[in-house]
Amino acid sequence: MPHDRHAGHDHAGHDHHAGHHHGHSHAPASFGRAFAIGAGVNAAFVALQVVYGLAANSMALLADAVHNLGDVLGLLVAWGAATLTARAPTARRTYGWGRSSILAALANAVVMLLGCGAIGIEALQRLAAPAPVAGGIVVWVAAAGIVVNGGTALLFLRGRHGDLNVRAAFLHLASDALVSLGVVVSALLMGATGWLWLDPAASLLIVGVITWGTWG
Repeated sequence: MPHDRHAGHDHAGHDHHAGHHHGHSHAPASFGRAFAIGAGVNAAFVALQVVYGLAANSMALLADAVHNLGDVLGLLVAWGAATLTARAPTARRTYGWGRSSILAALANAVVMLLGCGAIGIEALQRLAAPAPVAGGIVVWVAAAGIVVNGGTALLFLRGRHGDLNVRAAFLHLASDALVSLGVVVSALLMGATGWLWLDPAASLLIVGVITWGTWG
């Protein structure tokens, strides 16, 4: 009988520990699907932005593509963290991922800064010698960006107060929607005024936002 009481105690203690851990990791793990959907949808849209950005000769659209690419990479890292948290509850088993996520974040920063450098150099040249831009294409693609980013941000709306990764995903996607809105406005102004310098100027503003966010 003492043995049975001891076994019951161990079982209860184990359940308490498991319950405690489940409560701690539930938020990020439950959003694994949202991270995957967000990354997939935005990756497809980045490819679309690059194709139409080149076709429209728009630096602003290409800069917005780089901005969205940063969120795709961030969502992939968050997805990996959420998946591993669900499968490997012990700190010892997740330690390797902690190091990997840091390296992934550094790689993300390097890719973003290289992209910003390329966009920035080309934008400065365009300011000196503005080139024609297909404003109509820019407006429609950037408007689609508002829908894509706003829609994927809603996937994280309910969990934005419970988990840092979920909150970061929500804020980044919401800010992407605002950046896309800025591209729409600049393209409309450019079409109304004929000021071709607005497109490279908008791209430089986006580069500034990306750089600040990367180093911040």
